[in-house]
Amino acid sequence: MSAYRPSLFSSHPWHGVHPGENAPEELTAYVEMVPTDVVKYELDKDSGLLKADRPIKFSSVPPSLYGFIPRTLCDKKVGERCAARLKRSGIGGDQDPMDICILTERPFAHGNVLVPVMPVGGLRMVDRNEADDKIIAVLKGDAVWSGLDDVAKLPASLIERLRHYFLTYKLTPGETSSQVEIAEVYGREEAYETIKASFEDYRKKYLV
Repeated sequence: MSAYRPSLFSSHPWHGVHPGENAPEELTAYVEMVPTDVVKYELDKDSGLLKADRPIKFSSVPPSLYGFIPRTLCDKKVGERCAARLKRSGIGGDQDPMDICILTERPFAHGNVLVPVMPVGGLRMVDRNEADDKIIAVLKGDAVWSGLDDVAKLPASLIERLRHYFLTYKLTPGETSSQVEIAEVYGREEAYETIKASFEDYRKKYLV
């Protein structure tokens, strides 16, 4: 019997991590940022390493864990679903993995971790005519949030906090209007369908 040889390389968080056998109802998500971060961190798509993108210009910080769903892509199918829901035309995807906000009562010291989550809804965000959805999920097994099964049951103040963050997080000093809009807040079943569309977009670009 040959000896076990561990991999010398870590898996790429976007391409090398499976999103879960029970997806989209249960997922493995990758966390880029935590609520205490004052620097915008994001995945370097080429290397798979977490990089510092920019300092956060204002005092606004992420209201939840923030990252993406592995092996997803916001491309044609996600854009078409967004356009159909909003009764608009010409909306494409932003060519990034599907973003996800994760609610938990427990503080995380840092990002660059994989976590088990359960989607409960999402924000239909449009950034200069590109779909940039933000799935909302709860950390599986969380003592406070794991019993929640749909975004409609979240406190309105928490939804408003998420909306405000994403409407303002790209603003720079001197700007007064946002380039993005939150066109819809949707529930669990629509979150599932949006995630499925992002799986299909990923397969068509990277696996076909």
